[in-house]
Amino acid sequence: MRVLLLGADGFIGRRVTDRLLMDQELQVTVLGRRDSADIRFDLTTGSPGALARFLDAVAPQVVINCAGATYGSSRTLIRSNTLAVATVCEAIRRSREPARLVHVGSAAEYGPVPGGVPVSEQAEPRPVGPYGVSKLAGTELVLASGLDAAVLRVFDVVGPGAPTASLFGRLAEGLRRALERDENQVRMPDLSGYRDFVDVRDVARAIQAAAVSAATGVVNIGSGHAVRARDAAQLLVRASGFEGSIVEENRQVLLPAQAVGTGGDHHLPGHHHLPGPYLPGHRSEGHRPEGRAVPGEPVPWRQADVRTARDRLGWRTQVPLEESLGDVWLETACRV
Repeated sequence: MRVLLLGADGFIGRRVTDRLLMDQELQVTVLGRRDSADIRFDLTTGSPGALARFLDAVAPQVVINCAGATYGSSRTLIRSNTLAVATVCEAIRRSREPARLVHVGSAAEYGPVPGGVPVSEQAEPRPVGPYGVSKLAGTELVLASGLDAAVLRVFDVVGPGAPTASLFGRLAEGLRRALERDENQVRMPDLSGYRDFVDVRDVARAIQAAAVSAATGVVNIGSGHAVRARDAAQLLVRASGFEGSIVEENRQVLLPAQAVGTGGDHHLPGHHHLPGPYLPGHRSEGHRPEGRAVPGEPVPWRQADVRTARDRLGWRTQVPLEESLGDVWLETACRV
């Protein structure tokens, strides 16, 4: 199967590239702005006609779009997450043999949802910031394109390679710096909210599964469990061996000896179910940071209903959160 991959240099895109190249049944071509791409093309400035000519030359059976911006001005977000998607959809429509499209969306498209309730693909999207709005507009363009297309609405992505502007990228760098300088505090924003964390390698598996499936429409990609950000942060703290304290912007202090998720359904990751977290300003859904950070969205709870992914893609997560965060620390600690 011939696959054209867009956005191979991003957080998710790098893992998708690794995954696809390991599959001997796939012939992968990378299109992007960097010299390392097989085809040099900028989706934010290139025309649909020019892209269609590349599609005709490669003749992919599947186009996977991991490209986009997670941070930046409203203009950057719209150009990268909406205009670029319009270009991709129109180019595929114009090509001689229109390919199947697998597009990476974001849980930020949902906006605020009722606490304690998993959000399904049927929920009415109500994004609250430029990032979520720009991603939802891209999703709507894909759904209205008339193409054979699936949108994977990815929840909060974690794992090795996480951008330093993301929740765990920032915390890992803070822990490393504190250990190097023998400091006893790391400052973080409020960690009281809940999120559905999913490892980037599991996301890559989901994208590969969608590429070879017949699934169409929106499919949630998450762990199916919400986890308090404070509890998840403690897993990274423990992996680092840091014995100081995490001081949150709301002046709460999280002590290293504090138990993770005591009481109720809050358990250590693994085969257990975890309820989950949110960090203001956190954007881990998938792409390389560009420009200034976008202000955080006021969404205290996020948990995916993942039944569609299980039923249509035969997919479920494999990497426990504890392992994912351990790998974040390992990569940070080994970085030269």
